[in-house]
Order: sequence, then C-alpha cells, then structure tokens
Amino acid sequence: MSLSTALSTAQSIFNNTGTQTSVTSTNISNAQNANYVRRTAVLVTAGNGALVAGTERVQNSTLFRQTIASTSLASGQTTLLNGLEEIRGLLGNNDYDTSPSTRLSTLLTNLDAYAAKPNEATLASTAVSSAQDVVDTLNNAASEVQAIRTRADAEIKSQVDTLNNLLSQFESANTEVMRATVSNSDASNALDTRDTLLKQISEIVGISTVSRPGGDVAIYTSDGTTLFEKVPRTVSFQPTATYTAGTTGNAIYVDGVAMKAGNGSDTDASGSLQALLQIRDDIAPKFQSQLDEVARGLIVAFAETGPTGTLTPKAGLFTNGVDDSVPSSGTVIAGLAGSISINAAVKSNPQLLRDGGINGASYVVNTQSSAGFSTLLDSYSQAMQTPQAFDASTGIDGNLDVMSFASDSAGWLESLRSTASSAEESKSAMQSRALQAYSSETAVSLDEELSLLLDIEQSYKAATKLVSTIDEMMQALLSVAG
Repeated sequence: MSLSTALSTAQSIFNNTGTQTSVTSTNISNAQNANYVRRTAVLVTAGNGALVAGTERVQNSTLFRQTIASTSLASGQTTLLNGLEEIRGLLGNNDYDTSPSTRLSTLLTNLDAYAAKPNEATLASTAVSSAQDVVDTLNNAASEVQAIRTRADAEIKSQVDTLNNLLSQFESANTEVMRATVSNSDASNALDTRDTLLKQISEIVGISTVSRPGGDVAIYTSDGTTLFEKVPRTVSFQPTATYTAGTTGNAIYVDGVAMKAGNGSDTDASGSLQALLQIRDDIAPKFQSQLDEVARGLIVAFAETGPTGTLTPKAGLFTNGVDDSVPSSGTVIAGLAGSISINAAVKSNPQLLRDGGINGASYVVNTQSSAGFSTLLDSYSQAMQTPQAFDASTGIDGNLDVMSFASDSAGWLESLRSTASSAEESKSAMQSRALQAYSSETAVSLDEELSLLLDIEQSYKAATKLVSTIDEMMQALLSVAG
C-alpha cells in the first residue's frame, strides 16, 4: 500500500466514523420518541475501503400496516365501551340501583304493602312517592340519553375537524417526502412525520395506504373511500345542537360518501368516528325506545276503566304529561319516558290510588268508600306482572310484563357492555402486541447504539494509528533524503 493510498484510506475512515457517529447520536437522542424510526448508515465497498453511501430508515411496512389497523379497531371498541359505560352510569353502574327495574320493584312492594293495609294514609303516600321515583328515573334517564347523543355529536364534529387538520398536515409531509425522493436527499424526518400522522388518523378512521412512485402515498378508508390522493379529500359534518328522542343526527361524509356506523357490541367500527355514530344513532336511541316502552307499559297497567271495567280507558296514576289518553299496545311513542308524570289528582289525594276516580266520579271503583278496600290496588299489582305487547324494534323480544321488560332492558345493556368490555381487552391487547412487534423492529435500542459507538470508536482509533504510522514513515523518508 502506498502512502497516498494509506492517507486516502484513513480519510475515508474519518469520514465514515463522523457520519456513523452523527447517525448513532441522533438515534440515541430519540430513544424515547415512539414516533422515531431508527436510522443506520449504509456502508458500501469503495476503492479505498468502505464508504457511507447514505442513511436508511429501518422501516417495516408490514408491521406498520398491522399497527395502524389494530389501532383503528382498538380505538373504535374503546369508544363504544366508553359510551356503554356512560349509559350504564345512568342506572347506577354495577348494582343498577337507580334503574327503572329497581324503582318498579320498590313500587310493587309498596303497592302490596298498601293493599295489605288500605286504611293507612301513610302507605298511600309512600306508594305514590315510589311512583314518583319511577317517573323521576325515567325522566332523568331519557334526558341523559339525549345528552349522551348530543355529546357524541359534538365529539364527532371535533374529530372531523381534527381529521381534516391531520390530512392537511399529511399533505405537507407527503410533499416533503416526494421532494426529497426526487432530489435523492434524506427523507427520514419527513417519513417519520408522515407515519406519525397516519397513526393519528387511524385512531379516528380506519385506513389503508397505497404507495405510489416518487415516494407518494394515497390513503383510503377501510370502506374504500378516498381520503387522500395527492390532496386531502373533504370530510364534512353538520352538527346538531340539541337532541330529542325523535332527532336523527346528520351523516359524516368523506369525499361525498356517507360513513357507516359501527355494528354490534364486538363492534366492526374501525376508528372512533364509526363508534360515535353507533352510539349516537343505534345504541342510545334503542335504549331510549326501551325507556319509552316502560313508560307506555306503566300508563297502560295503571289505566282507569271504571267500576265495571267497561269505560273508555284513561290514564290513571301515570300520564303522558299532555292528556289522559292511554297509548295503544306494542308501539313505541318517542320521548314518552321524558314526558311521563304522576297525575296531579293523585298527588293531591293519594287515596285515589285505592278508590279510583282519578278521572272523575264515574271512574270511582270503591263506591262504598270502604277504608279496607284493596281490590283496585291488587289489580294494579297484578297488571304490573301481566304480559302485554311491547314494540319489537326495542331489541327486547317476547310477550312480557312491564317489570320483566324493564329488567330485560337492563340485561340488554349489561350484555352489550360485557361483550364490549371483553372485545376491548382483546383488541387493545392486539394493538399492544402489534406496537411491540413494530417497536422491536424499528425503535432505538440504547444497548445496540452504545455498542455501535464502541465499534465506531475502535475504527476511529485504527485510523488515527494509521495516520500516526504514516507520519512516522514520512519523517523517516525526509530524514533519509537529508
């Protein structure tokens, strides 16, 4: 090896170690950055030894796709579970101690106690107070269900705005990647930014990506709708300020195509938006319809028909808050749970519950004004436990009494929540495993980087030794030359 060749080799080593040290230092400084993909200096063989040809990201596209897919599924399931937990909170959480079924059980108990001692005025007041508790529970639950829908709608608006902003940022990052690809410069930072944005987008809506020539990437929703292709596609949503039982929320449109809501307790929602639509348009309205049917069943069960049972049925203890009509069986009346109330006449005179006549003298059943009369009270107790027709659209099948229907409503909600909880654990675990697998391939390992630094240090020492040797040889040659 000539002295000039040796000097060139040493210079090459210094250049290589300088680049490798810079890359390794950058890796170490980003060891705690979950969105950073490790870089490595790529060495190739050259005339004077190895040469750093460039910097390469240690990316794994397959694991990255699995990560964003599992993130979407976990986000959708978690959002649905949170909504179900919020609805269950209206009923007293684990014990359901403020649910309609619990309140109805208390009412039935107090009715039976009053029937056993119909001459006790305090028992009459207690029974009416229990009925008021039922009404308050239905009113409050109906109001809060609509509040949940309103909050879900507001959250949809917020996330749509966030999604549009992320797509705008993605356009900038994508342009930067394409520019770096064309100029053959390092696009690592722009690629990190773009991948980070994809992860954030996948939490909101399920996505798939397609790589294009020149470093370009197109994004499609899990349903196949274009979300980004060269430029962001518009994601639009018109919020609704206030929800009532009859309100239908507006759709989310991606590039003019309406987004589908999630389906099932182990939801197929991919991303939080589909789960929010499911809560707003499916779960909460169905639970509202169940509350409405409980209210209707109570009005029917406590309707007055007069001493012979042949008069036109009129609302008795429970009314719809508007008139004294009794709704027909088997048909949901939207919002009835929010408007049901206790008849003002019974509030003024609780013993009308024993005697009848809430709707006037012709409806009095205890015509002898007997203090021990319990027939009507017994009939109300029996009516609460007598099957009647309920609307099948509520999701609760069978010819049930109002007590059983209210209990099955709580069971329906708990079944959804339990399944959703199990599915959330499974999907979150799947996301965790995908993230761990992706991280093990692409994240920075301090042990590996520090070990690499030691190797670089040894290369640097070898180069300095080579330069020192060349210097000694040059000095010897100069001495010989005189």
